[in-house]
Amino acid sequence: MFTNRRYLCSLCLVCLVCLAQASSAASPAPGPLAVSRINPRYFAPPGGKAILLAGAHDGWELQDFAWGDTVKEKPFAWKKFLDMLERNGNNVIRLWSVEHTKIVDADRDLTDPMPYMRVAGSGKAADGGDKFDLDRFNPAYFGRLKRRVREARDRGIYVIVMLFQGWSIEDKRGRVNPWPYHPFNKANNVNGVDGDLNGDGRGIELHTWLGENHPITRKQRAYVRRVLKTVGEFDNVLFEIANESHNGSIPWQNHMVEFIHSRESSSGRRHPVGITVPFRGSPLGSVNRALFAGPADWISPNRFAEGGFNYRDNPPPADGRKVVLLDSDHLYGNKLRNRRWVWKAFLRGYNVLFMDRWTVRPDDPGRKSVRRALGQVIRFSRRLDLDRARPSLKRASTRFCLEVAGESYLVYAPRGGVFTVDLRGVEGKFRAVWFRPADGTMKKEDRTVSSGGVRRFTPPFEGDAVLELKRADG
Repeated sequence: MFTNRRYLCSLCLVCLVCLAQASSAASPAPGPLAVSRINPRYFAPPGGKAILLAGAHDGWELQDFAWGDTVKEKPFAWKKFLDMLERNGNNVIRLWSVEHTKIVDADRDLTDPMPYMRVAGSGKAADGGDKFDLDRFNPAYFGRLKRRVREARDRGIYVIVMLFQGWSIEDKRGRVNPWPYHPFNKANNVNGVDGDLNGDGRGIELHTWLGENHPITRKQRAYVRRVLKTVGEFDNVLFEIANESHNGSIPWQNHMVEFIHSRESSSGRRHPVGITVPFRGSPLGSVNRALFAGPADWISPNRFAEGGFNYRDNPPPADGRKVVLLDSDHLYGNKLRNRRWVWKAFLRGYNVLFMDRWTVRPDDPGRKSVRRALGQVIRFSRRLDLDRARPSLKRASTRFCLEVAGESYLVYAPRGGVFTVDLRGVEGKFRAVWFRPADGTMKKEDRTVSSGGVRRFTPPFEGDAVLELKRADG
């Protein structure tokens, strides 16, 4: 009997009721997650099976903020955003944080809350507010962080807690520099801390390894300890060191990963810690190699892959060296509107994150299709044994196939049309079910498919198509 709404009935191949039920989270997200020992392409909760992480992030879910020339909702509609994630069956969110208070003088509203307290009567910071005390943490910031992690947990949603922000310390695109409004700028704190050690008008030294005993390192560690104290009790937490910092930040980020691992080693509640690719790092290919070689539990690369692949349109099959969360933020910026990328990433063995920009484009048809696709791939990941699933380039002529050898084969045809599946060396007969990502409809074929040869398939509809083959006697 189908009793757990978070998992699909294993006997029900075409039950749309089960699919609808599976899209809503009925219990808190289990964890803390750890890299699956059976299939290290994915995370797994303690004693549980591997799970796929797929979800959206808007860009500013934690703080109310100002961001230059972009119009934003202030404050962020957090609960409505959770409603949207749950409605679309998403199970993870990247919880952004910024380190600066504003980006240009014209900004009238300041980022709030910030991790540090302002000190009345201490003089004015560059943003017009009181200066910060870097030794006093702001209860409003950490209280909000805790509430939002808890509220996401209760809906079955994992939260990637971002610790530092690479866009807060320097000018990334030749337009504006937020460094003058950073608490670690010497003009903005009462502690005498100067994060611009070489006086070049940027704060990249903040995200550079300065040594164990440097005053900046000590203050950053204190902040990380406070974050761990605030959310370390929750099972649905993952950590991200910094969003798109500079290329020289990798040693510093590696240190922060190891620092968190060390702090949590004695608590018995170790959470996954990840590193996402630096902004336009150079050389680009070597940056990804550095991420794979580092101590992070998970990574998000840029678009450059080796062997003729790329993480945008043709990602290489995930090999399990790291849990990889492919994030459209680092591949397309905020411009992705194509659900096919979600399915391609899933069928090549990846977890998927989508930079949605939901607050400014909630009704964009292309973005809606991506949101739906994230929930679709989660549901299909539950229809197979993800512990044993492996991506295959050779099984299907489309080259997008996730297989559980001898039991089930999930094939994606990005453009639809006729394709083949190689069932040579496989025993038994298979039931075939078609899924249409465009509208979520499913259709079961009347025939069973015999193994032992190369079989030809034609989708019963136009557009991209998913074929699920399962052993008829399974």
